[in-house]
Amino acid sequence: MKKFVLFVCALTLMFSANAQLETPQPSPFSKVEQKVGLTDVTIEYSRPGVKGRKIFGGLEAYGTVWRTGANANTTIDFSDDVTIGDSTLKAGKYAMFTKLEEKTWEVMFYTDTNNSGVPQNWDDTKVAASMKVNVNEIPFNVETFTIDINNITASGGTIDMIWEKSYVAIPFSVPTDKKVSASIDKIMAGPSANDYYSAAVYTLSTDKNLDKAMDWIDKAVELTKDQPRFWYLRQQSLIHAANGDKKGAIAAAKKSLEGAEKAKNNAYIKMNTDSLKEWGAM
Repeated sequence: MKKFVLFVCALTLMFSANAQLETPQPSPFSKVEQKVGLTDVTIEYSRPGVKGRKIFGGLEAYGTVWRTGANANTTIDFSDDVTIGDSTLKAGKYAMFTKLEEKTWEVMFYTDTNNSGVPQNWDDTKVAASMKVNVNEIPFNVETFTIDINNITASGGTIDMIWEKSYVAIPFSVPTDKKVSASIDKIMAGPSANDYYSAAVYTLSTDKNLDKAMDWIDKAVELTKDQPRFWYLRQQSLIHAANGDKKGAIAAAKKSLEGAEKAKNNAYIKMNTDSLKEWGAM
């Protein structure tokens, strides 16, 4: 009986140690993911409620910097460089802080995202971009703080914040035209050396169409003849060998070996040397 009681006590202690009571957060976490043009924008923040309080000019005093939400820093992540006001904001993740005034808010994008709230030692050099926006009064009360991305076009949108009776919109633009134009130029110019190289290597690995693989690797080598790449030449030797062109394989392997020796790349030196010996060229 004594052993049984001890066993039950042990189980109880184990359960107590492992059990964790989960309750709703007063300011629940939220995540906004939106593609604007060709740019991915992700916002992570916590959503406090009004709960009968006066928020702006009360809980959040005018003239102070607000964390723009609750709990951990509100962050925004851009996959491309974007434009905020007159500033270019580099691709990456930023904390969003807001200096509150009655008629305007200054929204600041801060490079240090590892602060739980406003940094105790604020550093102006870490403000990558900022923008003052007008505060619009709305005729109804919004209980839960909300950030969203709206007014989306191919070239931009707005980061909208709304809480209590206040609404602001921070316009931003994305480099859609630049990206599309670059893509058009690339496609219209035809495949690059790397495209030919990748296609040839893949085709060799699948034993699909070695004639095509040989054509593609030859084009890749031709496009880089001013700056020969010994790894391209290595694949050219293997593809020619696989296609029965021993003479072409040896010629390519010798050029690859020469380049590898200049680069002091021992792995490619050995691979080419082994192949040339196998093909009776050394």
